[in-house]
This record gives sequence, structure tokens and C-alpha cells, in this order.
Amino acid sequence: MLKLAVVICLKDLRLILTRGAGLVQALLLGLLLVFLFSLSLDAGERLAPQAAATMFWLASAFCQVLVFNMLYALEEENGARLGLLVLPAPSQGIWLGKGLAGLLLLICAQAVFLPAAFVFLGQNPGAEPGPALAGLLLTDAGMAASGSLLGALSVGRAGRESLLSIVLFPLMIPLLLAGIQLGTAGFGPALPPGAAQGWLGLAAAFDAVFLAAGLILFPFVYTGED
Repeated sequence: MLKLAVVICLKDLRLILTRGAGLVQALLLGLLLVFLFSLSLDAGERLAPQAAATMFWLASAFCQVLVFNMLYALEEENGARLGLLVLPAPSQGIWLGKGLAGLLLLICAQAVFLPAAFVFLGQNPGAEPGPALAGLLLTDAGMAASGSLLGALSVGRAGRESLLSIVLFPLMIPLLLAGIQLGTAGFGPALPPGAAQGWLGLAAAFDAVFLAAGLILFPFVYTGED
């Protein structure tokens, strides 16, 4: 399963990066959200750290939808989905490979969104970046696991971008809330004692739920039927 996941991850990254257009679209959408929100600020005004973290994660969430739509559309365009399903390996390797590719692409996009948040939203580095970094990694892992599973659910269906958004965003609210609260420490003062551990625990719990759901449900979701 792991070997299949690595092969699919490398294949998808090569296809997405060589085409470029879809990834650029995801980056531009996230940057546009941050920039448009910055227009509501007066000259020299600094946005509240929690609001800045919210904008960062909203940009990341919309980017996630586009990324996983692109990843699962690769096989749809070439009619290769059935070929993946008949491979002599557990189908969970497809889910894991798509999730790893989506995670790497999301992190690359966030490497652009984060400087944009500092520049356009008037932010400064927080006092304790450790919890913010840990929250970033945990939230990204949960977003990749859930996006890979629900991206498979929307395969072959008309309006799959809308379907993925409608199903995905409500499920991710607790995870995004943890990411926002922990991200606040990356833009402002440290969180109260014990607060970071609680939000990290929440993010880790949802990661475990999404990972377990992906391993169990993916073979039933990604059936190859339109």
C-alpha cells in the first residue's frame, strides 16, 4: 500500500506541476481572498491576529477544494480510474497517495499565503510560533485526509467542486477552529496556559477520525462507478 501511495503521489505531483494552470488558479484564489480583505483596512491599520489567522485558513480551505478536485480529475480526463482500481494492491493506497500529494501542494500554497498575510494584513511574528507550527501541521494533515476521501466521493459527478465544498466545509469546522486558534499565536501574543494543548488535542483527534474514515470508507467511495 505504501509503495502504491508513493508512486501515485509522485505521478500526481509531476502532472500537476507540469501543467501548472490549476495550481496557479488555487494560489490566485487564496491570494485574492487575503488581498480583498486587506482593502477593508485603513492605511497603517493592523488586523486582529485571530482575524488574520481566519483569513489564512479560509484561503487554505478554498485552495484545498481546488487541489483535490484537480488530483481526482487526472484519472477522469484519461479514463484511468478503473486501471487504478484493478491494481494488485489495497485501494487505500490511492487515497493515501492522493492525500500526500494534496498535503504537499497545500503546504506549498501556504508558503505563499503566509507572507501575504503578514504583508497585506499588517501582521508581525508571534511570541510563541511553536504551537502555531504544530497546529499548522496537524490541521493540514486533517485537511489532506478528509479532502482525499471526499474528493473521491465527488468523482464523475457534475458540479463536483460545489459538491466537495458543501460536504467538506461543515465537517472541517472543528479542525479549522483549532487551526485558527493555534494560528493566532503565530500572529500575536501567546495563548493562555493550557489552551494550546487543548486545541492541539482537538486537531489530533479529528486527524485520527479522518484517517480512520479514509482507510475504512475509501474502497466503498472510490468504486469506479459514475
